[in-house]
Amino acid sequence: MTTSKEPKADETTAEGANDTAPAEGPKADGKPTAAEPATDAAQREDTAPESDRSGYSVRRTLPLRVEAIRQFRRRRTLIAFGILLVLPWVLVGAFKIGGSPTGNGAPSLVDVATAGALNFALFALFVSTGFLLVVAVALFCGDTVASEAGWSSLRYLLAAPVPRARLLRQKLIVALSYAVVAVVSLPLMSLIAGTVGFGWADVRLPTGGTVPASTTLGRMGIVIAYSLIAQLVVAALAFLLSVVTDSPLGAVGGAVGLVIVSNILDAVTALGSWRDFLPTHWMYSWMDALQPQIQWTGMAKGAAISITYAAVLFALAFRRFHTRDIVS
Repeated sequence: MTTSKEPKADETTAEGANDTAPAEGPKADGKPTAAEPATDAAQREDTAPESDRSGYSVRRTLPLRVEAIRQFRRRRTLIAFGILLVLPWVLVGAFKIGGSPTGNGAPSLVDVATAGALNFALFALFVSTGFLLVVAVALFCGDTVASEAGWSSLRYLLAAPVPRARLLRQKLIVALSYAVVAVVSLPLMSLIAGTVGFGWADVRLPTGGTVPASTTLGRMGIVIAYSLIAQLVVAALAFLLSVVTDSPLGAVGGAVGLVIVSNILDAVTALGSWRDFLPTHWMYSWMDALQPQIQWTGMAKGAAISITYAAVLFALAFRRFHTRDIVS
């Protein structure tokens, strides 16, 4: 009886040894163990989703197309472009109802506004430069960041994650693009409205004489380009205020207020040559391009002042946003 039980004891010992032996291969949770071959881990990595393998890329965050669509769908964008495109037709109707303008005092573009399409486009740009275009540019550049903060969506954009410098750069590019379209759309629509209302003719100068239409078309490009440069300081200040404040109205109003104050100071002749450093002092220097011989001095000074101010204000905006505590 004793000898018949010994083999069973040996079998039990062998089975116990097998139970206590470490298991080879992957664990139940899928993590590789020390005994797992390296090829198995590599095979599991190859079967991971493609998005996980590609990793995070800064260039894919907040594309310009997405930001442009977001800005275009806002009501203020549609209203601003609607006003700029309707205004020339309103002016044509006003001249048709009121008759030809009569000169009072010094000659100006209003005296020859109905002489042809080119004269009418120059007149529309002249009456819009000091306020309407300022409001449009300030609206696009002053609302872009402040509105996100006001809607408490700015911190979610940064948590996407979108780097601060890229977020600000993408918004600035889109805002400036819309500002350019706004400034260009007014004279272009004025040309169309002026052609319908007053026909096509050479440009009559307020001081007498004419400039051929073919020559004026080339100079219109200079006029529009300088108008864009002159509005840079407005765009930069509005953008800086948009970074500083959470109120879009405050950012837009601050930039427009700068133009108003600058125009008031520019009227103070006692300031003498100090007025040359005011951001609006050279705003109408594009009229020098309408002379028989283009005068570049005023436009060169105005461009230098505007670009210098804009560069400083844009740099301050990026620096402020980089160190700002985003809580909204």
